[in-house]
Amino acid sequence: MGKPATLLEGLCGHALLLGADAIEVKYEEGRQRVYAKKGEDAILIYRSPGADAKELIGNLASAAKKPVRTVVEGKVYALSVETSDQAGEDSWKVRIKSAPKPDHSRAPSFTAKQGQYLAFIYNYTKIHRQAPSEADLERHFQVSPPSVHNMVRTLERNCLIEKVPGRARSIRLLVAPEHLPRLE
Repeated sequence: MGKPATLLEGLCGHALLLGADAIEVKYEEGRQRVYAKKGEDAILIYRSPGADAKELIGNLASAAKKPVRTVVEGKVYALSVETSDQAGEDSWKVRIKSAPKPDHSRAPSFTAKQGQYLAFIYNYTKIHRQAPSEADLERHFQVSPPSVHNMVRTLERNCLIEKVPGRARSIRLLVAPEHLPRLE
Protein backbone atom coordinates (compact mmCIF):
# COMPACT_ATOMS: atom_id res chain seq x y z
CA MET A 1 0.00 0.00 0.00
CA GLY A 2 2.91 2.37 0.55
CA LYS A 3 3.01 4.88 3.33
CA PRO A 4 -0.31 6.72 3.63
CA ALA A 5 -0.22 10.50 3.30
CA THR A 6 -2.09 11.05 6.59
CA LEU A 7 -3.07 9.09 9.68
CA LEU A 8 -6.71 9.33 8.54
CA GLU A 9 -5.87 7.77 5.16
CA GLY A 10 -3.93 4.99 6.86
CA LEU A 11 -6.80 4.17 9.21
CA CYS A 12 -9.31 4.18 6.34
CA GLY A 13 -7.02 1.89 4.34
CA HIS A 14 -6.82 -0.50 7.31
CA ALA A 15 -10.62 -0.43 7.66
CA LEU A 16 -11.07 -1.21 3.95
CA LEU A 17 -8.76 -4.20 4.23
CA LEU A 18 -11.02 -5.45 7.05
CA GLY A 19 -14.06 -5.12 4.79
CA ALA A 20 -15.43 -1.96 6.40
CA ASP A 21 -17.02 0.92 4.50
CA ALA A 22 -16.64 3.58 7.20
CA ILE A 23 -14.76 4.47 10.34
CA GLU A 24 -16.01 6.21 13.45
CA VAL A 25 -13.79 8.26 15.71
CA LYS A 26 -15.08 8.72 19.25
CA TYR A 27 -13.65 10.18 22.41
CA GLU A 28 -13.89 7.52 25.15
CA GLU A 29 -12.07 7.09 28.43
CA GLY A 30 -9.80 10.05 27.71
CA ARG A 31 -8.65 8.80 24.29
CA GLN A 32 -9.66 8.93 20.68
CA ARG A 33 -10.83 5.48 19.59
CA VAL A 34 -11.27 4.52 15.98
CA TYR A 35 -13.73 1.83 14.93
CA ALA A 36 -13.96 0.17 11.52
CA LYS A 37 -17.66 -0.12 10.63
CA LYS A 38 -19.65 -2.21 8.23
CA GLY A 39 -23.34 -1.66 8.78
CA GLU A 40 -23.91 -1.84 12.52
CA ASP A 41 -20.83 -4.01 13.19
CA ALA A 42 -17.80 -2.20 14.61
CA ILE A 43 -14.24 -3.29 15.41
CA LEU A 44 -11.83 -1.20 17.45
CA ILE A 45 -8.80 -0.65 15.22
CA TYR A 46 -6.93 2.18 16.92
CA ARG A 47 -6.53 4.05 20.20
CA SER A 48 -4.67 7.26 19.61
CA PRO A 49 -2.11 8.63 22.02
CA GLY A 50 -1.85 12.40 22.54
CA ALA A 51 0.24 13.51 19.53
CA ASP A 52 -1.57 11.19 17.13
CA ALA A 53 -4.95 12.34 18.46
CA LYS A 54 -4.12 15.94 17.50
CA GLU A 55 -2.95 14.85 14.04
CA LEU A 56 -6.07 12.75 13.52
CA ILE A 57 -8.41 15.58 14.58
CA GLY A 58 -6.58 17.92 12.19
CA ASN A 59 -6.97 15.37 9.36
CA LEU A 60 -10.68 14.98 10.16
CA ALA A 61 -11.33 18.73 10.35
CA SER A 62 -9.60 19.25 7.00
CA ALA A 63 -11.49 16.37 5.35
CA ALA A 64 -14.81 17.68 6.75
CA LYS A 65 -14.25 20.86 4.71
CA LYS A 66 -13.20 19.09 1.53
CA PRO A 67 -13.48 15.33 0.84
CA VAL A 68 -10.14 13.53 0.56
CA ARG A 69 -9.14 11.11 -2.18
CA THR A 70 -6.83 8.26 -1.27
CA VAL A 71 -5.47 5.15 -2.95
CA VAL A 72 -5.65 1.74 -1.28
CA GLU A 73 -4.47 -1.41 -3.05
CA GLY A 74 -4.48 0.45 -6.37
CA LYS A 75 -8.08 1.69 -6.08
CA VAL A 76 -9.10 5.32 -5.56
CA TYR A 77 -11.49 6.11 -2.71
CA ALA A 78 -13.23 9.27 -1.57
CA LEU A 79 -13.37 9.94 2.17
CA SER A 80 -16.25 12.15 3.33
CA VAL A 81 -16.41 13.24 6.95
CA GLU A 82 -19.41 14.08 9.15
CA THR A 83 -19.13 15.38 12.68
CA SER A 84 -21.52 15.31 15.63
CA ASP A 85 -21.38 16.33 19.25
CA GLN A 86 -21.48 13.40 21.66
CA ALA A 87 -21.65 14.24 25.37
CA GLY A 88 -19.70 17.47 24.83
CA GLU A 89 -17.05 15.78 22.66
CA ASP A 90 -16.83 15.68 18.90
CA SER A 91 -17.53 12.37 17.23
CA TRP A 92 -16.61 11.79 13.59
CA LYS A 93 -17.89 9.41 10.94
CA VAL A 94 -15.87 8.87 7.79
CA ARG A 95 -17.60 7.22 4.83
CA ILE A 96 -15.27 5.40 2.46
CA LYS A 97 -16.60 5.11 -1.09
CA SER A 98 -15.03 4.23 -4.41
CA ALA A 99 -14.22 7.46 -6.20
CA PRO A 100 -16.16 8.03 -9.40
CA LYS A 101 -14.26 7.27 -12.58
CA PRO A 102 -13.28 10.40 -14.52
CA ASP A 103 -14.82 11.16 -17.91
CA HIS A 104 -11.88 10.63 -20.28
CA SER A 105 -13.67 12.26 -23.21
CA ARG A 106 -13.09 15.66 -21.58
CA ALA A 107 -9.71 17.19 -20.91
CA PRO A 108 -8.79 16.59 -17.25
CA SER A 109 -7.44 19.40 -15.14
CA PHE A 110 -3.86 19.18 -13.91
CA THR A 111 -1.03 21.56 -13.13
CA ALA A 112 1.74 22.36 -15.59
CA LYS A 113 4.18 20.22 -13.61
CA GLN A 114 1.73 17.30 -13.50
CA GLY A 115 1.27 17.70 -17.26
CA GLN A 116 5.02 17.37 -17.79
CA TYR A 117 5.10 14.15 -15.74
CA LEU A 118 2.16 12.79 -17.73
CA ALA A 119 3.78 13.75 -21.04
CA PHE A 120 7.03 12.08 -19.97
CA ILE A 121 5.20 8.89 -18.96
CA TYR A 122 3.40 8.85 -22.33
CA ASN A 123 6.54 9.42 -24.41
CA TYR A 124 8.72 7.05 -22.38
CA THR A 125 6.13 4.28 -22.68
CA LYS A 126 5.77 4.87 -26.42
CA ILE A 127 9.55 4.73 -27.00
CA HIS A 128 10.52 1.93 -24.57
CA ARG A 129 7.28 -0.11 -24.69
CA GLN A 130 7.22 -0.19 -20.91
CA ALA A 131 6.32 2.37 -18.28
CA PRO A 132 9.07 4.43 -16.66
CA SER A 133 10.31 3.55 -13.21
CA GLU A 134 10.36 6.19 -10.50
CA ALA A 135 14.16 6.28 -10.96
CA ASP A 136 13.61 7.20 -14.64
CA LEU A 137 11.35 10.05 -13.54
CA GLU A 138 13.97 11.18 -10.97
CA ARG A 139 16.68 11.33 -13.63
CA HIS A 140 14.56 13.19 -16.15
CA PHE A 141 13.14 15.78 -13.76
CA GLN A 142 16.28 15.93 -11.57
CA VAL A 143 14.33 15.67 -8.32
CA SER A 144 14.60 13.53 -5.19
CA PRO A 145 12.97 10.10 -4.79
CA PRO A 146 10.37 11.43 -2.31
CA SER A 147 9.39 14.19 -4.75
CA VAL A 148 8.82 11.69 -7.56
CA HIS A 149 6.95 9.30 -5.28
CA ASN A 150 4.66 12.07 -4.02
CA MET A 151 3.95 13.19 -7.59
CA VAL A 152 3.13 9.63 -8.67
CA ARG A 153 0.78 9.29 -5.67
CA THR A 154 -0.88 12.60 -6.56
CA LEU A 155 -1.36 11.60 -10.18
CA GLU A 156 -2.84 8.28 -9.06
CA ARG A 157 -5.10 9.92 -6.47
CA ASN A 158 -6.37 12.35 -9.16
CA CYS A 159 -7.17 9.44 -11.51
CA LEU A 160 -4.64 10.58 -14.11
CA ILE A 161 -2.64 7.34 -13.89
CA GLU A 162 -3.11 3.93 -12.34
CA LYS A 163 -0.59 1.45 -10.99
CA VAL A 164 -0.58 -2.18 -9.99
CA PRO A 165 0.48 -2.32 -6.32
CA GLY A 166 3.78 -4.12 -5.78
CA ARG A 167 4.56 -4.38 -9.50
CA ALA A 168 7.46 -2.44 -11.00
CA ARG A 169 6.92 -0.27 -14.10
CA SER A 170 3.15 -0.64 -13.89
CA ILE A 171 2.17 3.02 -14.39
CA ARG A 172 -0.63 3.29 -16.93
CA LEU A 173 -1.73 6.65 -18.27
CA LEU A 174 -5.46 7.41 -17.98
CA VAL A 175 -5.31 10.66 -19.96
CA ALA A 176 -5.89 10.64 -23.71
CA PRO A 177 -2.72 11.69 -25.60
CA GLU A 178 -4.53 14.64 -27.21
CA HIS A 179 -5.05 16.16 -23.75
CA LEU A 180 -1.34 16.06 -22.87
CA PRO A 181 0.96 19.06 -23.13
CA ARG A 182 4.13 18.95 -25.21
CA LEU A 183 7.07 17.56 -23.23
CA GLU A 184 9.62 20.28 -22.53
